[in-house]
Amino acid sequence: MHPIDLTIITVYIVLMGLVGWWSATKASRSAESYFLAGKSLPWWLIGVAHGSSGVDITGTMWFVMMLYIYGVKATWLLWVWPLFNVVFRMMYLGTWVRRSNVLTGAEWMTTRFGFSRGAQWAYISVVVYALVHVVGFLSYAFRGIGEFTRPFFPWNVADEWYGVGMLLITGVYCVVGGMYSVVMNDLIQFVLKVTAAVGIVAIAMVRIRPEQIMAKVPAGWDHLFFGWKLSLDWSHLMPQLNQRIYGPITAGGDGYSLFMFFTAMLLLKGVLVSMAGPTPNYAIQHILSTRSPREAALENMVMAMVSLTPRFLLIAGIATLGIVYFSPDLAAMGAKVNFERILPGVLNKYVPIGLKGVLIAALLASFMSTFVSTVNSGAAYVVNDIYKRYINPHAPARRYVVAAWITSSAVVVLGILFGLVTKSVHGVTEWIVSALVPAFVAPNVLKWHWWRFNGYGFFAGMVAGTAAAVLKVFITMHPVFAFLLILLISFAASILVCLVTAPESDEVLKGFYKSVRPWGWWGPVYRKCQAEDPAFQPNRDFQRDLFNIAVGLIWQTSLVTAPIYLAIQHWEEMWISLAVCAVTSAVLKYTWYDRLGPGEMYTTKDGQAATAP
Repeated sequence: MHPIDLTIITVYIVLMGLVGWWSATKASRSAESYFLAGKSLPWWLIGVAHGSSGVDITGTMWFVMMLYIYGVKATWLLWVWPLFNVVFRMMYLGTWVRRSNVLTGAEWMTTRFGFSRGAQWAYISVVVYALVHVVGFLSYAFRGIGEFTRPFFPWNVADEWYGVGMLLITGVYCVVGGMYSVVMNDLIQFVLKVTAAVGIVAIAMVRIRPEQIMAKVPAGWDHLFFGWKLSLDWSHLMPQLNQRIYGPITAGGDGYSLFMFFTAMLLLKGVLVSMAGPTPNYAIQHILSTRSPREAALENMVMAMVSLTPRFLLIAGIATLGIVYFSPDLAAMGAKVNFERILPGVLNKYVPIGLKGVLIAALLASFMSTFVSTVNSGAAYVVNDIYKRYINPHAPARRYVVAAWITSSAVVVLGILFGLVTKSVHGVTEWIVSALVPAFVAPNVLKWHWWRFNGYGFFAGMVAGTAAAVLKVFITMHPVFAFLLILLISFAASILVCLVTAPESDEVLKGFYKSVRPWGWWGPVYRKCQAEDPAFQPNRDFQRDLFNIAVGLIWQTSLVTAPIYLAIQHWEEMWISLAVCAVTSAVLKYTWYDRLGPGEMYTTKDGQAATAP
């Protein structure tokens, strides 16, 4: 790299060192300061941090690859994660989560199931799943940062060694700073990301004409919509891609020839995953860090805007340069073509001096933001839900912070060890989205919406789903079918065990229903609450929430397609995307934002009434 690029990256690293030192002084006050920044940060700041945490190197490499292969239709593959679950949190689930006023997702189990034996098992199952989830995501980050870093250094060593070095360096920053370091890094990352995205798209638009792009891709690549079958024919441009798209999963293909069927399955999967609420990682930590239920909803609105448009501006710019300039490099790889090399390859060869340093610093910041958020959430479960609850509940605040340092260090080491056994970015991504995520879905959908669901059922669903996810490592199966199978196993275990055990006590159910106020099948509990207080009213927002979710999904889709069409210079489609964004924003202003309003009453952890600011 040029000395100018190295200087930019060095300045970024020094700046992060200063931020880490400042964060350490703030985070060392108490466990709540370390894990939730003392619940003192404004919602817009947490929203920016939350959105930036969702932008990581590994995911960015994966989306660049998908956009290169599938074109604008790759927008629909976002349901693989699903990236759009933020809409559900924005419309209602963020508010529900924040009303519990707890520290972690496992502690939230006491809000829903109380302190019965079944609740204790549910509590433990969330801790175990959270740790598996955190280690899985660190392995995912490990593989991505290794592949990304290697092309920029002269030493001919394996990707794994670069991954080890980056995780250890970032781990030091993460361990001492806690949630403060998460938020401050994310703010710096956001500024770098926007600068890099604008720069890379400007270069792509100046250097490349639309005709050059279309000459390198098959017919229909630039179309958002599709028929029953995908019908992208790369055979005359890059025959390896036809095998990748249409080949069976057992032969290394994606198996997406029946594209409408698989996108429908991804939509179903996305809705179910989104209804389950935030996974027990940094997503729920950011929501619990807000100051009120209203701010939790607003935080997710900012998160959606921050995590989508700048990110896909960056992705589209890199993919466009890759299509025009890097395609010969990919074709030269022959049958063993590695599309995960597009992002680092483009940055290394086709980005000018100065902007390359900004881009690498932005992507390193992306890696750091996701990494420190993930480690922070994993340590929170160990310290708060194991050490504090079962081992030393009356320790001084400083001891919990020291325990957090030790735990964070252990989580980093585990991430490295499991990362060493992963084979590729695509492989670990597929396992997370097709096996690990559905293990969480069934019991977490039921816990919100069905009064009869109990702690034993939750424990059974989590254990069955997590066990099936681990077994998936040893079985080759299409990711959509793997998701559905694991989901079915988890649902069956949840409902069966729930029905053969007693429901939770009336006091626990009424307390949850009054404080969180969910909609769903809560009729018996509502009638008991109304018998005690005739003025009590149920949550009647189901239809409005459902309408807002539908509008919100269209809104978010436009935030993705607009920057893609800008980068490939399809002006008509870009203006249509912006018009859709404007109309849906206006609708949500009246049907969602105006309905939030200040002054919402909710119940704090100690049972006291509070008013949202």
